[in-house]
Amino acid sequence: MTTLHPSGASVPAPPRAPARILRGAGRAARLAARRLAMLVVLLAAVFAAVDILPGDAADATADRGAGASELAARRTAMGLDRPLATRFWDWMTNLPTGDLGTTARGEHVTDVLAGPFPNTLLLGVLALVLAIGGALLLGSWATLRPGGRADRTIDVLATTAFALPEFVVSVVLLLVLSQWTGWLPAVTLTGSDGAPESWTMLILPLLALAIPQIGWNTRIVRGALADQAALPHVQAAVLDGLPRRRILTHHMLPGALPTVAAGIATSAGMLLGGAVVVETLFNYPGIGAVLAAAITDRDTPLVAGVVAATGAAISLLLLLADLVRTASLGERR
Repeated sequence: MTTLHPSGASVPAPPRAPARILRGAGRAARLAARRLAMLVVLLAAVFAAVDILPGDAADATADRGAGASELAARRTAMGLDRPLATRFWDWMTNLPTGDLGTTARGEHVTDVLAGPFPNTLLLGVLALVLAIGGALLLGSWATLRPGGRADRTIDVLATTAFALPEFVVSVVLLLVLSQWTGWLPAVTLTGSDGAPESWTMLILPLLALAIPQIGWNTRIVRGALADQAALPHVQAAVLDGLPRRRILTHHMLPGALPTVAAGIATSAGMLLGGAVVVETLFNYPGIGAVLAAAITDRDTPLVAGVVAATGAAISLLLLLADLVRTASLGERR
């Protein structure tokens, strides 16, 4: 279908809403399939990596002095005498039902993760929210003062924050906010429900996770806004004398959204990966300790269960970021 342009030329009519919806649904399905395929490959790599470690789950979890016949019986009971590909296939076919298998110590993986994983998810979500808010604030502040002292200072601080690993940030926070000032507890004590006893015990691990990601996303926000500032419609708004804050919120931030969303999604993976280190340092009751113990036990189902749970959360956030990016770019076409 075509429409007549004022100049007399015929141009294609804009696509109907149902067509746009169908194309959007198709893109979403392809993105979801791609993320799912990546997760399957990752889980296969986890099975292979644990399998090549010295020893096995039967040996790692056996009682001291266990004989060869007892170890052989344990391997048979755990299914370790079967080929790796067969064990991976059996585990994957049970995954859609929510069955993550049984640990080397005879517990259901879902039961083992039921307490720690929500704690890790809470910590990760809070850190992500703090990282997003801090990055938008600092990046926007620097953009409103391009080349000024605030812009240069924020750039240096953001670069330094992102360059520091989580364990270095954790140690500095422990020294300053716990050991020297005594303002915050150094370790996390767990209540009867498996969660931290006090909200103050969340602050140090939350800051240790969020600070590097604030640095990372501040640079992304600043760069995306700088690209938007060079566009003709933004320069026209400046020439029209619009207030700088209005130009930022109405003309620059909407265009920077796809790039910012991609950075946020990347941060989600970094946060959940860094949580393992941070949780160990602060004795936080999350999946960090579970994963460390599972690797020690050569417990493939438990390691894979941790990866599946975190991978699903990260894949969901990446998918949402892809959809935001696709929708934003589509609206500007």
